[in-house]
Amino acid sequence: MIDNGIMMQFFEWYLEADGSLWNKAAKEAKRLAGCGVTSLWLPPAYKGAAGAEDVGYSAYDLYDLGEFDQKGSVRTKYGTKDEYIKAIKTLQKNNINVYADVVLNHKLGADEVEQVSAKEFNENNRYQMIGEDKIIGAWTKFTFPGRKKKYSDFTWNWTHFDGIDWDQDSYEKAIFKFTGKEWNDEVDTTENGNYDYLMGADIDFNNPEVFEELVRWAVWYIKTTGVDGFRLDAVKHIPSRFYRDFLMRIRELTGRELFTVGEYWHGDVMQLTSYLGEINSEASLFDVPLHYNFYHCAEAHGAYDLRRIFDGSLVSRNPMKAVTFVDNHDTQPGQALEAFVEEWFKPLAYSLILLRREGYPCVFYGDYYGIPHDKIKGSKTMLDKLMKLRKTKAYGEQHDYFDDPDCIGWTREGDEEHSDSGLAVVMSDGKGGTKRMYIGRKFAGQHFSDVLGNAKYNIKIDDEGCGEFYVNRCGVSVWVHKEPKTGDK
Repeated sequence: MIDNGIMMQFFEWYLEADGSLWNKAAKEAKRLAGCGVTSLWLPPAYKGAAGAEDVGYSAYDLYDLGEFDQKGSVRTKYGTKDEYIKAIKTLQKNNINVYADVVLNHKLGADEVEQVSAKEFNENNRYQMIGEDKIIGAWTKFTFPGRKKKYSDFTWNWTHFDGIDWDQDSYEKAIFKFTGKEWNDEVDTTENGNYDYLMGADIDFNNPEVFEELVRWAVWYIKTTGVDGFRLDAVKHIPSRFYRDFLMRIRELTGRELFTVGEYWHGDVMQLTSYLGEINSEASLFDVPLHYNFYHCAEAHGAYDLRRIFDGSLVSRNPMKAVTFVDNHDTQPGQALEAFVEEWFKPLAYSLILLRREGYPCVFYGDYYGIPHDKIKGSKTMLDKLMKLRKTKAYGEQHDYFDDPDCIGWTREGDEEHSDSGLAVVMSDGKGGTKRMYIGRKFAGQHFSDVLGNAKYNIKIDDEGCGEFYVNRCGVSVWVHKEPKTGDK
């Protein structure tokens, strides 16, 4: 992770399936780097069950990066293998690391049905059997005929899975666990008793053949694409020991650091901190509790205590392992985890993750470029300003003023390495106000202005290194050093 780095999630759920995203990433590389972006999280690059229409989370063939005629197309939703690798190289030439989205929990789109003995289990209590042993038609055999065993001759069959949600023989949708199998342990047990099963053909991580094949694939993927790290999907459904051992192994085999962040979707920070302990902190995690704080604060329209905005967040417990975010493809409108932060609060939320010392912030494509599907306009201008401020100004000692339920602020003193760095942030979800904050004696007598333009006058730092920093109602102001103008106070 680069000092003052910024990750960008470079997709949203409803992108046009026109195969243009990889080319867009390459085209945008230079401009995004100039704004301060240091890494891009790209969507799943391999063939999904829906071919060129698949967002990527219905994983079919992990070795098909848009190279083979499978599932009705050669390319994926985002482009071809050659375009993907070209985009990665272009981004890296512009000093932007690339993180690949990895979906290992399940597979969909099998090529053949197998007859498997299974039992039906309660969807809401995965330990409660509600049916006797019976033979079902399970879509569990993956032969990848279009690839013809190039790169790997591994054939997935029912022994590599522990359950499925469809019986082809009876056309029945239910959760079936295969006879002789057990749900994986070391998964989330706060929901459904055991949340191993999520969707599709659920991979059995107790099978040693599975572990060895996924390690082989990961090493191939890294060497083929040159990616710098991973975003791991749905980790709460996968045994923690798997990713602990998997990440250690591929780092040993490749000699690469491979920054990795996992998606453990849970609002309780204790679940996240426990998981980090179980994997020996081999990966970071997205700060889901902080996202929900933002969501609820925005919904409250002034009735939320801003002093508590970081309460229960991962960044407050373990800042070195927290990837902070405001929204993502799962929380956007229309998705299963919809909890989209209201537009008025987005500048405040992004200031809280981009301009503070703690955490590794991630900017969402939908917030930046917009979501045409839901007529949501992007906030590129605002986010460009905040990202450039992180790149150029957000350095040095941090002083917090979380002392008012409706108006909070903090300052960064700047450092010698980054010339003219230092800033003051003040925000309000209510009537606004003024906060006297210390920003450093080196700024005494100098003038500061609000780079976001919400406060229309400049202020002068006093001899003690303090300023009276102002913010309008339901807004945020970011104050930086500026040459004085006529009428400055």
